[in-house]
Amino acid sequence: MGRRSFFFKNYVTHLVLIVCAFTVAGGVFYYQMSNYALASKQAELRTTVQSLAEQTKLMQSTDSDIIRQIFMLSIGRVAKEDVISVCVTDADGVIQMAADTNGTVAEYNRQYAMPASAVAQVRETGSYAEVGQLGVIGAQSSYTVGTSVLDDSGQITAMVFINTQDAAAAGTVRHSTQTLVLILVVTLVVALIISFILSQHMTRPLKVMAAAAKEFAAGNFEVRVPEDNHCYEIDELATSFNNMARDLDQLEELTRGFISNVSHEFKTPMTTIGGFVDGMIDGTIPSDQRDKYLHIIAEETRRLSRMVNRMLDAAKIQSGELILNPAPMDFSEMTAQILLSFEQKIEKKQLTVECDLEDRLMVMGDRDHLYRAVYNLVDNAVKFIDDGGRLCLHAHPEGTFCAFSISNTGTVISEEDLPHIFDRFYKADRSRSMDKTGAGLGLYIVKNIINLHGGEIAVRSDGGETEFSFTLPLAPAQLPGSKPQA
Repeated sequence: MGRRSFFFKNYVTHLVLIVCAFTVAGGVFYYQMSNYALASKQAELRTTVQSLAEQTKLMQSTDSDIIRQIFMLSIGRVAKEDVISVCVTDADGVIQMAADTNGTVAEYNRQYAMPASAVAQVRETGSYAEVGQLGVIGAQSSYTVGTSVLDDSGQITAMVFINTQDAAAAGTVRHSTQTLVLILVVTLVVALIISFILSQHMTRPLKVMAAAAKEFAAGNFEVRVPEDNHCYEIDELATSFNNMARDLDQLEELTRGFISNVSHEFKTPMTTIGGFVDGMIDGTIPSDQRDKYLHIIAEETRRLSRMVNRMLDAAKIQSGELILNPAPMDFSEMTAQILLSFEQKIEKKQLTVECDLEDRLMVMGDRDHLYRAVYNLVDNAVKFIDDGGRLCLHAHPEGTFCAFSISNTGTVISEEDLPHIFDRFYKADRSRSMDKTGAGLGLYIVKNIINLHGGEIAVRSDGGETEFSFTLPLAPAQLPGSKPQA
């Protein structure tokens, strides 16, 4: 079966449900009307047949011909006035006399009998009621009732059957059914029109979203869909859709900036390395100056290596392949070692350093990854601190965690940038102005490393100071209440 649109499926579903509901309603109405007409007519006929049964018993109680003639006139009058057929039979169901709807009464000396099933039912229950065909009375379907005539001892002496076509009752049922069908058809048409309009109204937002998705596929992330569709689920979907569009637009912008930054960061050291190597080869750089430029080449090579490692770490984090090997380690010793590696930069900027690190602060973590995270935070702090500024590092236990913070004075991060400072490829305004070669991966990697260790990281930037803080789980031996190891 071929694919169909949501509008088509929704409309066909409504169509099937409405038609089924109307069909069931029409069937139930016709059944109830027919039963009502049948019950009403049979109640009327039972009254008549009981009256005729009493007259038949009176007629059988005498041998007077006058009474017999009066009885025949009576059933003829009743048959004509009520438009019914009357049959009087003996105890075995053999017809003795009959009156038609014209009032004509005839006596039968031939062996015409009522159907055996009708006679048996009268013998068993004392009465008979059916809608059907009795070939003796008429060939058409009609209402028929019958009753027994009992003598004083309770024995069946005769049976009386009356039958009527009752065109009026059938016509009432037929007219009512036709009226109902007309009402149902008109209502069905109106319901289908309303269903068509509602289906279009319901599927219109989905069509708009489908068109917007095609625009996204073409690279246009500025398209948005309406979020006020008067339907909670669709509004929620539209909101999520627009949020996705904004995220894609931002990611596209960040990706372009990342490619530009990475290209620039790779190009600068490679140009430097290539230029110095060419200068050594062609003799432009004298022999006594080669060691100086070889140190520059080595530094640029290490810079390229750090950039490649950051990109690899970001790719591993994105794919969930960054593997940790946690073990007890001295966090304070590692932090002091990182701080000493920035000694020349700190002296060059004439910074004031406040370092408060708890002795032998043992945490459970992967030393290589934590070294990279702390190194990135210290590198950022030294890079963006103002000359002569203050750099503060603190590390101490808090419950079952190690709490670390690093703060620096200088230009603060704007409120607009703070919520995105840990996003991949994101660079704050001050980074763009002060760090032309950053790729926006450092803080993203730091946050994920801390989270993978079970810690949390936060940033605060106000009052001329920026502070990054995070937590790490303490090693079991360092937890409160644990026994010291020898």
